[in-house]
Amino acid sequence: MRAAPTILHLDMDAFYASVEQASKPSLRGKAVIVGGLGPRGVVATASYEARRFGVHSAMPTAQARRLCPNGAYLIPRFTLYRQVSDVVMAMLRELSPLVEPLSLDEAFVDLEAGGVAFDSDSARATGERLRADIRAATGLSGSVGLAGSKMLAKVASEEAKPAGLLLIEPGTERALLAPMSVRTLPGVGPATGEHLRRAGITTVGELVEAGEDELVRMIGRAHGAGLYRMALGLDDRAVVAERDAKSVSVEDTFDVDLHDRVRIRGEVQRLADRCVTRLRDSGHSGRTIVLKVRRYDFSTLTRSETLRGPTDDPAVVREAAARLLEAVDTTGGVRLLGVGVTGLADYTQEDLFAQSLAAGSEAADAASGAGGAGGEDRTGAAAGRTGLEAADGASAAPEAPEPPGEPQDAPERRWAAGSDVRHVLYGPGWVQGSGVGRVTVRFEQPGSEPGRVRTFRVDDPDLEPSDPLPLVGDTTG
Repeated sequence: MRAAPTILHLDMDAFYASVEQASKPSLRGKAVIVGGLGPRGVVATASYEARRFGVHSAMPTAQARRLCPNGAYLIPRFTLYRQVSDVVMAMLRELSPLVEPLSLDEAFVDLEAGGVAFDSDSARATGERLRADIRAATGLSGSVGLAGSKMLAKVASEEAKPAGLLLIEPGTERALLAPMSVRTLPGVGPATGEHLRRAGITTVGELVEAGEDELVRMIGRAHGAGLYRMALGLDDRAVVAERDAKSVSVEDTFDVDLHDRVRIRGEVQRLADRCVTRLRDSGHSGRTIVLKVRRYDFSTLTRSETLRGPTDDPAVVREAAARLLEAVDTTGGVRLLGVGVTGLADYTQEDLFAQSLAAGSEAADAASGAGGAGGEDRTGAAAGRTGLEAADGASAAPEAPEPPGEPQDAPERRWAAGSDVRHVLYGPGWVQGSGVGRVTVRFEQPGSEPGRVRTFRVDDPDLEPSDPLPLVGDTTG
Protein backbone atom coordinates (compact mmCIF):
# COMPACT_ATOMS: atom_id res chain seq x y z
CA MET A 1 0.00 0.00 0.00
CA ARG A 2 1.18 3.48 -0.86
CA ALA A 3 0.91 6.52 1.31
CA ALA A 4 -0.50 8.52 -1.63
CA PRO A 5 -3.25 7.64 -4.19
CA THR A 6 -0.89 7.51 -7.18
CA ILE A 7 -2.19 4.34 -8.85
CA LEU A 8 -4.81 5.19 -11.46
CA HIS A 9 -7.33 2.81 -12.98
CA LEU A 10 -9.09 3.91 -16.17
CA ASP A 11 -12.22 2.10 -17.36
CA MET A 12 -13.94 3.43 -20.47
CA ASP A 13 -17.72 3.61 -20.06
CA ALA A 14 -19.72 0.94 -21.96
CA PHE A 15 -16.87 1.05 -24.46
CA TYR A 16 -18.14 -0.85 -27.52
CA ALA A 17 -21.64 0.62 -27.23
CA SER A 18 -20.28 4.13 -26.62
CA VAL A 19 -18.08 3.89 -29.71
CA GLU A 20 -21.15 2.89 -31.73
CA GLN A 21 -23.17 5.80 -30.36
CA ALA A 22 -20.36 8.24 -31.16
CA SER A 23 -20.02 6.79 -34.63
CA LYS A 24 -23.76 6.75 -35.37
CA PRO A 25 -25.43 10.05 -34.36
CA SER A 26 -28.95 8.62 -34.62
CA LEU A 27 -28.14 6.19 -31.77
CA ARG A 28 -27.02 8.77 -29.22
CA GLY A 29 -29.18 8.48 -26.13
CA LYS A 30 -30.70 5.23 -27.43
CA ALA A 31 -30.42 1.66 -26.18
CA VAL A 32 -27.51 0.01 -28.03
CA ILE A 33 -26.50 -3.63 -27.65
CA VAL A 34 -23.28 -4.93 -29.24
CA GLY A 35 -22.62 -8.64 -29.61
CA GLY A 36 -23.50 -11.76 -31.55
CA LEU A 37 -26.77 -11.38 -33.44
CA GLY A 38 -27.50 -15.05 -34.15
CA PRO A 39 -29.78 -17.32 -32.08
CA ARG A 40 -26.80 -18.23 -29.89
CA GLY A 41 -25.28 -14.76 -29.77
CA VAL A 42 -24.13 -13.19 -26.50
CA VAL A 43 -24.13 -9.52 -25.47
CA ALA A 44 -20.61 -8.04 -25.41
CA THR A 45 -21.57 -4.56 -24.17
CA ALA A 46 -24.81 -2.72 -23.55
CA SER A 47 -25.19 1.05 -23.38
CA TYR A 48 -26.40 2.59 -20.13
CA GLU A 49 -29.76 3.22 -21.81
CA ALA A 50 -30.07 -0.53 -22.49
CA ARG A 51 -28.96 -1.44 -18.97
CA ARG A 52 -32.07 0.28 -17.60
CA PHE A 53 -34.05 -2.57 -19.20
CA GLY A 54 -31.92 -5.18 -17.44
CA VAL A 55 -29.59 -5.94 -20.36
CA HIS A 56 -25.98 -6.67 -19.40
CA SER A 57 -22.84 -8.21 -20.85
CA ALA A 58 -22.65 -12.03 -21.18
CA MET A 59 -26.46 -12.21 -21.43
CA PRO A 60 -27.83 -14.25 -24.38
CA THR A 61 -28.85 -11.86 -27.14
CA ALA A 62 -32.23 -13.60 -27.42
CA GLN A 63 -32.96 -12.72 -23.78
CA ALA A 64 -31.78 -9.15 -24.34
CA ARG A 65 -34.20 -8.79 -27.26
CA ARG A 66 -37.08 -9.83 -24.99
CA LEU A 67 -36.07 -7.29 -22.35
CA CYS A 68 -35.31 -4.49 -24.80
CA PRO A 69 -37.12 -5.19 -28.09
CA ASN A 70 -36.61 -1.67 -29.46
CA GLY A 71 -32.86 -1.53 -28.90
CA ALA A 72 -30.32 -1.29 -31.72
CA TYR A 73 -28.52 -4.65 -32.01
CA LEU A 74 -25.16 -4.35 -33.77
CA ILE A 75 -22.21 -6.58 -34.60
CA PRO A 76 -18.88 -5.67 -32.96
CA ARG A 77 -16.42 -3.63 -35.08
CA PHE A 78 -13.14 -4.57 -33.46
CA THR A 79 -11.05 -2.73 -36.02
CA LEU A 80 -12.54 0.57 -34.88
CA TYR A 81 -12.44 -0.38 -31.19
CA ARG A 82 -8.72 -1.14 -31.46
CA GLN A 83 -8.08 2.17 -33.19
CA VAL A 84 -9.81 4.08 -30.40
CA SER A 85 -8.06 1.96 -27.77
CA ASP A 86 -4.67 2.75 -29.31
CA VAL A 87 -5.39 6.47 -28.96
CA VAL A 88 -6.37 6.10 -25.30
CA MET A 89 -3.43 3.83 -24.41
CA ALA A 90 -0.99 6.25 -26.06
CA MET A 91 -2.34 9.01 -23.81
CA LEU A 92 -1.79 6.83 -20.76
CA ARG A 93 1.80 6.12 -21.79
CA GLU A 94 2.43 9.84 -21.96
CA LEU A 95 1.67 9.94 -18.23
CA SER A 96 3.92 7.08 -17.18
CA PRO A 97 6.20 4.32 -18.49
CA LEU A 98 4.30 1.89 -16.26
CA VAL A 99 0.95 1.22 -17.96
CA GLU A 100 -0.71 -2.17 -17.50
CA PRO A 101 -3.51 -2.72 -20.05
CA LEU A 102 -6.15 -5.21 -18.95
CA SER A 103 -8.25 -5.04 -22.12
CA LEU A 104 -9.01 -2.63 -24.96
CA ASP A 105 -10.81 -0.26 -22.60
CA GLU A 106 -9.16 -0.73 -19.21
CA ALA A 107 -5.69 -0.14 -17.72
CA PHE A 108 -3.69 0.65 -14.59
CA VAL A 109 -1.19 3.54 -14.56
CA ASP A 110 1.56 4.21 -12.02
CA LEU A 111 1.47 8.01 -11.84
CA GLU A 112 4.37 8.23 -9.43
CA ALA A 113 6.65 6.37 -11.86
CA GLY A 114 5.85 9.00 -14.47
CA GLY A 115 6.58 11.89 -12.13
CA VAL A 116 3.12 13.41 -12.67
CA ALA A 117 1.64 12.83 -9.19
CA PHE A 118 2.99 12.43 -5.67
CA ASP A 119 0.01 13.35 -3.48
CA SER A 120 -3.78 13.51 -3.55
CA ASP A 121 -4.05 16.95 -5.17
CA SER A 122 -1.66 16.22 -8.03
CA ALA A 123 -3.23 12.77 -8.57
CA ARG A 124 -6.74 14.22 -8.79
CA ALA A 125 -5.60 16.95 -11.18
CA THR A 126 -3.92 14.37 -13.40
CA GLY A 127 -7.03 12.18 -13.43
CA GLU A 128 -9.34 15.07 -14.33
CA ARG A 129 -6.99 16.21 -17.08
CA LEU A 130 -6.85 12.67 -18.49
CA ARG A 131 -10.63 12.41 -18.63
CA ALA A 132 -10.87 15.75 -20.43
CA ASP A 133 -8.14 14.79 -22.92
CA ILE A 134 -9.83 11.47 -23.71
CA ARG A 135 -13.13 13.26 -24.31
CA ALA A 136 -11.44 15.74 -26.66
CA ALA A 137 -9.54 13.05 -28.59
CA THR A 138 -12.28 10.44 -28.93
CA GLY A 139 -15.58 11.99 -27.90
CA LEU A 140 -15.95 9.22 -25.28
CA SER A 141 -16.08 9.21 -21.50
CA GLY A 142 -13.97 7.19 -19.10
CA SER A 143 -14.21 6.64 -15.36
CA VAL A 144 -11.09 7.06 -13.23
CA GLY A 145 -10.22 5.56 -9.86
CA LEU A 146 -7.24 6.73 -7.78
CA ALA A 147 -5.88 4.94 -4.74
CA GLY A 148 -2.77 3.57 -3.08
CA SER A 149 -3.25 0.07 -4.56
CA LYS A 150 -4.47 -1.57 -7.74
CA MET A 151 -7.42 -3.26 -6.09
CA LEU A 152 -8.72 -0.05 -4.54
CA ALA A 153 -8.14 1.97 -7.73
CA LYS A 154 -10.32 -0.52 -9.63
CA VAL A 155 -12.98 -0.40 -6.94
CA ALA A 156 -12.89 3.41 -7.14
CA SER A 157 -13.33 3.53 -10.91
CA GLU A 158 -16.31 1.18 -10.67
CA GLU A 159 -17.89 3.39 -8.03
CA ALA A 160 -17.21 6.46 -10.20
CA LYS A 161 -19.18 5.14 -13.19
CA PRO A 162 -20.32 6.54 -15.44
CA ALA A 163 -18.02 9.41 -16.46
CA GLY A 164 -16.72 10.17 -12.98
CA LEU A 165 -13.61 10.22 -10.82
CA LEU A 166 -13.22 8.86 -7.30
CA LEU A 167 -10.09 9.21 -5.18
CA ILE A 168 -9.70 7.00 -2.11
CA GLU A 169 -7.65 8.79 0.49
CA PRO A 170 -5.12 6.58 2.33
CA GLY A 171 -6.52 5.61 5.71
CA THR A 172 -10.15 5.60 4.56
CA GLU A 173 -10.06 2.25 2.75
CA ARG A 174 -11.71 0.07 5.38
CA ALA A 175 -14.55 2.51 5.99
CA LEU A 176 -15.23 2.72 2.26
CA LEU A 177 -15.14 -1.03 1.67
CA ALA A 178 -17.10 -2.13 4.75
CA PRO A 179 -20.67 -1.65 3.40
CA MET A 180 -19.86 -2.96 -0.08
CA SER A 181 -20.90 -6.41 -1.30
CA VAL A 182 -18.31 -9.18 -1.02
CA ARG A 183 -18.65 -9.50 -4.82
CA THR A 184 -16.79 -6.19 -5.06
CA LEU A 185 -13.53 -7.94 -4.18
CA PRO A 186 -11.46 -9.62 -6.92
CA GLY A 187 -11.79 -13.39 -6.93
CA VAL A 188 -15.27 -13.48 -5.36
CA GLY A 189 -17.47 -14.89 -8.10
CA PRO A 190 -21.02 -16.24 -7.93
CA ALA A 191 -20.01 -19.57 -6.32
CA THR A 192 -17.82 -18.05 -3.59
CA GLY A 193 -20.33 -15.26 -3.04
CA GLU A 194 -23.14 -17.78 -2.52
CA HIS A 195 -20.97 -19.86 -0.18
CA LEU A 196 -20.27 -16.78 1.93
CA ARG A 197 -23.92 -15.72 1.85
CA ARG A 198 -25.01 -19.07 3.30
CA ALA A 199 -22.56 -18.40 6.13
CA GLY A 200 -24.21 -15.02 6.76
CA ILE A 201 -21.43 -12.96 5.14
CA THR A 202 -22.63 -10.54 2.45
CA THR A 203 -20.53 -7.38 2.97
CA VAL A 204 -16.81 -6.69 3.10
CA GLY A 205 -17.18 -5.50 6.70
CA GLU A 206 -18.67 -8.86 7.67
CA LEU A 207 -15.69 -10.57 6.03
CA VAL A 208 -13.35 -8.63 8.30
CA GLU A 209 -15.46 -9.47 11.34
CA ALA A 210 -15.36 -13.18 10.47
CA GLY A 211 -11.57 -13.12 10.70
CA GLU A 212 -8.83 -14.79 8.71
CA ASP A 213 -9.04 -18.15 10.50
CA GLU A 214 -12.74 -18.54 9.74
CA LEU A 215 -12.28 -17.62 6.09
CA VAL A 216 -9.43 -20.12 5.75
CA ARG A 217 -11.66 -22.80 7.25
CA MET A 218 -14.49 -21.94 4.86
CA ILE A 219 -12.73 -21.50 1.52
CA GLY A 220 -9.17 -22.75 1.95
CA ARG A 221 -5.88 -21.26 3.07
CA ALA A 222 -4.68 -19.55 -0.12
CA HIS A 223 -8.05 -18.03 -1.04
CA GLY A 224 -9.12 -17.27 2.52
CA ALA A 225 -5.91 -15.47 3.52
CA GLY A 226 -5.84 -13.44 0.32
CA LEU A 227 -9.50 -12.50 0.63
CA TYR A 228 -9.00 -11.31 4.20
CA ARG A 229 -6.12 -9.05 3.13
CA MET A 230 -8.23 -7.54 0.36
CA ALA A 231 -11.11 -6.96 2.78
CA LEU A 232 -8.67 -4.91 4.86
CA GLY A 233 -7.73 -2.95 1.74
CA LEU A 234 -4.23 -4.44 1.59
CA ASP A 235 -2.77 -4.98 -1.88
CA ASP A 236 0.95 -4.70 -2.69
CA ARG A 237 0.81 -5.69 -6.38
CA ALA A 238 2.87 -3.45 -8.67
CA VAL A 239 1.76 -2.02 -11.99
CA VAL A 240 3.36 -4.23 -14.67
CA ALA A 241 4.13 -2.47 -17.93
CA GLU A 242 4.15 -5.44 -20.32
CA ARG A 243 2.34 -8.74 -20.34
CA ASP A 244 3.57 -11.30 -22.83
CA ALA A 245 0.89 -13.02 -24.84
CA LYS A 246 0.48 -16.64 -23.74
CA SER A 247 -1.72 -17.88 -26.55
CA VAL A 248 -3.49 -16.95 -29.76
CA SER A 249 -6.83 -18.52 -30.61
CA VAL A 250 -10.02 -18.14 -32.63
CA GLU A 251 -13.38 -19.85 -32.24
CA ASP A 252 -16.83 -19.82 -33.79
CA THR A 253 -20.25 -20.68 -32.37
CA PHE A 254 -22.71 -21.97 -34.97
CA ASP A 255 -26.39 -21.08 -35.16
CA VAL A 256 -27.22 -24.70 -35.97
CA ASP A 257 -25.28 -27.71 -34.66
CA LEU A 258 -22.90 -29.15 -37.25
CA HIS A 259 -23.30 -32.87 -37.97
CA ASP A 260 -21.54 -33.32 -41.31
CA ARG A 261 -18.02 -34.55 -40.61
CA VAL A 262 -16.69 -33.01 -43.83
CA ARG A 263 -18.19 -29.64 -42.90
CA ILE A 264 -16.69 -29.87 -39.40
CA ARG A 265 -13.29 -30.70 -40.85
CA GLY A 266 -13.56 -27.75 -43.21
CA GLU A 267 -14.46 -25.38 -40.38
CA VAL A 268 -11.42 -26.54 -38.39
CA GLN A 269 -9.19 -25.89 -41.40
CA ARG A 270 -10.66 -22.39 -41.81
CA LEU A 271 -10.17 -21.64 -38.12
CA ALA A 272 -6.57 -22.84 -38.32
CA ASP A 273 -5.89 -20.36 -41.12
CA ARG A 274 -7.50 -17.51 -39.17
CA CYS A 275 -5.48 -18.45 -36.11
CA VAL A 276 -2.21 -18.39 -38.07
CA THR A 277 -3.10 -14.99 -39.53
CA ARG A 278 -3.63 -13.62 -36.03
CA LEU A 279 -0.45 -15.36 -34.86
CA ARG A 280 1.62 -13.74 -37.60
CA ASP A 281 0.02 -10.34 -37.04
CA SER A 282 1.20 -10.50 -33.41
CA GLY A 283 4.74 -11.36 -34.51
CA HIS A 284 4.73 -14.76 -32.83
CA SER A 285 5.02 -18.43 -33.57
CA GLY A 286 4.00 -21.34 -31.34
CA ARG A 287 4.75 -24.93 -30.48
CA THR A 288 1.46 -26.31 -29.17
CA ILE A 289 -1.69 -26.57 -31.31
CA VAL A 290 -4.99 -26.73 -29.39
CA LEU A 291 -8.39 -27.85 -30.69
CA LYS A 292 -11.56 -26.95 -28.78
CA VAL A 293 -14.88 -28.68 -29.46
CA ARG A 294 -18.16 -27.92 -27.68
CA ARG A 295 -20.71 -30.59 -28.45
CA TYR A 296 -24.49 -30.54 -28.68
CA ASP A 297 -24.85 -31.27 -24.94
CA PHE A 298 -22.54 -28.33 -23.98
CA SER A 299 -19.73 -30.70 -22.99
CA THR A 300 -16.41 -29.14 -24.05
CA LEU A 301 -13.35 -31.11 -25.12
CA THR A 302 -9.84 -29.79 -25.71
CA ARG A 303 -7.06 -31.67 -27.43
CA SER A 304 -3.48 -30.49 -27.96
CA GLU A 305 -0.35 -31.50 -29.82
CA THR A 306 3.13 -30.09 -29.20
CA LEU A 307 5.46 -29.76 -32.21
CA ARG A 308 9.22 -30.14 -32.19
CA GLY A 309 9.66 -26.40 -32.62
CA PRO A 310 7.62 -23.20 -32.92
CA THR A 311 5.89 -22.55 -36.23
CA ASP A 312 3.67 -20.03 -37.99
CA ASP A 313 3.20 -22.22 -41.07
CA PRO A 314 -0.53 -22.53 -41.86
CA ALA A 315 -0.05 -25.98 -43.43
CA VAL A 316 1.57 -27.30 -40.25
CA VAL A 317 -1.17 -25.87 -38.02
CA ARG A 318 -3.90 -27.22 -40.33
CA GLU A 319 -2.33 -30.69 -40.29
CA ALA A 320 -2.05 -30.72 -36.50
CA ALA A 321 -5.63 -29.49 -36.02
CA ALA A 322 -6.90 -32.16 -38.43
CA ARG A 323 -5.06 -34.88 -36.52
CA LEU A 324 -6.56 -33.64 -33.24
CA LEU A 325 -10.05 -33.65 -34.75
CA GLU A 326 -9.71 -37.31 -35.71
CA ALA A 327 -9.56 -38.19 -32.00
CA VAL A 328 -12.81 -36.36 -31.18
CA ASP A 329 -16.25 -37.94 -31.38
CA THR A 330 -18.62 -35.42 -32.99
CA THR A 331 -21.62 -37.75 -33.06
CA GLY A 332 -24.71 -35.82 -32.03
CA GLY A 333 -23.49 -32.48 -33.34
CA VAL A 334 -21.06 -29.66 -32.65
CA ARG A 335 -22.07 -26.14 -31.55
CA LEU A 336 -18.60 -24.53 -31.20
CA LEU A 337 -15.14 -25.08 -32.67
CA GLY A 338 -11.89 -23.36 -31.84
CA VAL A 339 -8.23 -23.56 -32.83
CA GLY A 340 -5.42 -22.04 -30.77
CA VAL A 341 -1.65 -21.91 -30.54
CA THR A 342 0.23 -21.75 -27.23
CA GLY A 343 3.87 -21.90 -26.20
CA LEU A 344 4.51 -18.67 -28.10
CA ALA A 345 7.91 -17.50 -29.30
CA ASP A 346 9.10 -14.55 -31.37
CA TYR A 347 10.89 -16.77 -33.89
CA THR A 348 10.06 -19.80 -36.05
CA GLN A 349 11.72 -23.12 -36.48
CA GLU A 350 10.73 -25.13 -39.51
CA ASP A 351 8.92 -28.33 -38.58
CA LEU A 352 11.03 -30.66 -40.69
CA PHE A 353 9.19 -33.69 -39.37
CA ALA A 354 5.84 -32.31 -40.53
CA GLN A 355 7.32 -31.25 -43.85
CA SER A 356 8.80 -34.72 -44.43
CA LEU A 357 5.41 -36.27 -43.73
CA ALA A 358 3.79 -33.95 -46.25
CA ALA A 359 6.49 -34.65 -48.82
CA GLY A 360 6.14 -38.39 -48.29
CA SER A 361 2.39 -38.17 -48.68
CA GLU A 362 2.74 -36.25 -51.94
CA ALA A 363 5.22 -38.79 -53.24
CA ALA A 364 2.90 -41.66 -52.36
CA ASP A 365 0.00 -39.93 -54.08
CA ALA A 366 2.07 -39.34 -57.19
CA ALA A 367 3.20 -42.98 -57.27
CA SER A 368 -0.31 -44.36 -56.91
CA GLY A 369 -2.05 -41.80 -59.08
CA ALA A 370 -4.24 -40.73 -56.19
CA GLY A 371 -3.59 -37.09 -56.90
CA GLY A 372 -5.84 -37.22 -59.95
CA ALA A 373 -8.38 -39.63 -58.53
CA GLY A 374 -10.29 -37.16 -56.44
CA GLY A 375 -8.49 -37.96 -53.18
CA GLU A 376 -9.07 -35.54 -50.30
CA ASP A 377 -6.38 -32.85 -49.88
CA ARG A 378 -6.43 -32.46 -46.11
CA THR A 379 -3.79 -29.75 -45.92
CA GLY A 380 -4.94 -27.22 -48.46
CA ALA A 381 -8.36 -27.82 -49.94
CA ALA A 382 -10.33 -26.47 -47.01
CA ALA A 383 -8.11 -23.42 -46.69
CA GLY A 384 -8.70 -22.43 -50.27
CA ARG A 385 -12.45 -22.82 -50.26
CA THR A 386 -14.90 -19.99 -50.81
CA GLY A 387 -17.75 -19.09 -48.52
CA LEU A 388 -19.68 -16.23 -47.00
CA GLU A 389 -18.63 -14.91 -43.60
CA ALA A 390 -21.64 -14.69 -41.30
CA ALA A 391 -22.27 -11.94 -38.77
CA ASP A 392 -21.20 -14.07 -35.82
CA GLY A 393 -18.08 -15.35 -37.55
CA ALA A 394 -19.48 -18.68 -38.72
CA SER A 395 -19.25 -19.29 -42.43
CA ALA A 396 -21.77 -20.55 -44.90
CA ALA A 397 -21.28 -23.87 -46.62
CA PRO A 398 -18.70 -23.80 -49.44
CA GLU A 399 -20.02 -23.02 -52.89
CA ALA A 400 -20.31 -25.91 -55.30
CA PRO A 401 -17.91 -25.74 -58.27
CA GLU A 402 -19.31 -24.06 -61.33
CA PRO A 403 -20.27 -26.55 -64.07
CA PRO A 404 -18.25 -26.02 -67.26
CA GLY A 405 -19.99 -23.74 -69.71
CA GLU A 406 -22.85 -22.82 -67.36
CA PRO A 407 -22.91 -19.36 -65.77
CA GLN A 408 -23.56 -19.29 -62.03
CA ASP A 409 -25.27 -16.50 -60.13
CA ALA A 410 -23.07 -14.68 -57.62
CA PRO A 411 -23.99 -15.51 -54.01
CA GLU A 412 -26.23 -12.99 -52.27
CA ARG A 413 -24.22 -10.50 -50.27
CA ARG A 414 -24.85 -10.40 -46.53
CA TRP A 415 -25.12 -7.10 -44.70
CA ALA A 416 -24.75 -7.40 -40.92
CA ALA A 417 -26.50 -4.80 -38.77
CA GLY A 418 -24.03 -2.11 -37.73
CA SER A 419 -21.47 -2.72 -40.48
CA ASP A 420 -19.97 0.17 -42.45
CA VAL A 421 -20.91 0.83 -46.07
CA ARG A 422 -20.42 3.50 -48.70
CA HIS A 423 -22.78 4.39 -51.56
CA VAL A 424 -21.56 6.00 -54.76
CA LEU A 425 -24.19 8.74 -54.51
CA TYR A 426 -25.03 9.05 -50.79
CA GLY A 427 -21.60 8.49 -49.24
CA PRO A 428 -20.79 6.72 -45.94
CA GLY A 429 -23.41 5.04 -43.82
CA TRP A 430 -24.18 1.93 -41.80
CA VAL A 431 -26.51 -1.03 -42.12
CA GLN A 432 -29.65 -0.89 -40.02
CA GLY A 433 -30.92 -4.25 -41.20
CA SER A 434 -31.42 -6.56 -44.15
CA GLY A 435 -33.74 -9.29 -45.36
CA VAL A 436 -35.87 -10.54 -48.27
CA GLY A 437 -33.33 -9.24 -50.76
CA ARG A 438 -33.18 -5.71 -49.35
CA VAL A 439 -30.74 -3.81 -47.13
CA THR A 440 -31.61 -0.66 -45.18
CA VAL A 441 -28.86 1.91 -44.69
CA ARG A 442 -28.73 5.08 -42.61
CA PHE A 443 -26.40 7.65 -44.13
CA GLU A 444 -24.59 9.54 -41.39
CA GLN A 445 -21.11 9.77 -39.92
CA PRO A 446 -19.40 10.87 -36.69
CA GLY A 447 -20.09 14.53 -35.98
CA SER A 448 -23.00 14.80 -38.41
CA GLU A 449 -26.69 15.21 -37.72
CA PRO A 450 -28.77 12.01 -37.67
CA GLY A 451 -28.99 10.90 -41.27
CA ARG A 452 -31.68 9.69 -43.65
CA VAL A 453 -32.57 6.05 -44.19
CA ARG A 454 -32.69 4.46 -47.64
CA THR A 455 -33.31 0.90 -48.85
CA PHE A 456 -31.47 -0.90 -51.66
CA ARG A 457 -31.27 -4.32 -53.24
CA VAL A 458 -28.65 -6.43 -51.49
CA ASP A 459 -26.77 -6.71 -54.80
CA ASP A 460 -26.89 -2.99 -55.63
CA PRO A 461 -23.57 -2.33 -57.42
CA ASP A 462 -23.37 1.21 -56.02
CA LEU A 463 -23.29 -0.04 -52.41
CA GLU A 464 -20.06 -1.49 -51.03
CA PRO A 465 -18.64 -2.46 -47.63
CA SER A 466 -16.39 0.24 -46.17
CA ASP A 467 -13.80 0.81 -43.47
CA PRO A 468 -15.01 2.62 -40.32
CA LEU A 469 -14.54 6.37 -40.13
CA PRO A 470 -12.58 7.92 -37.23
CA LEU A 471 -14.70 9.23 -34.36
CA VAL A 472 -12.96 12.61 -34.26
CA GLY A 473 -11.21 14.43 -37.09
CA ASP A 474 -11.47 14.14 -40.86
CA THR A 475 -14.45 11.96 -41.82
CA THR A 476 -14.54 12.81 -45.51
CA GLY A 477 -12.12 10.10 -46.67
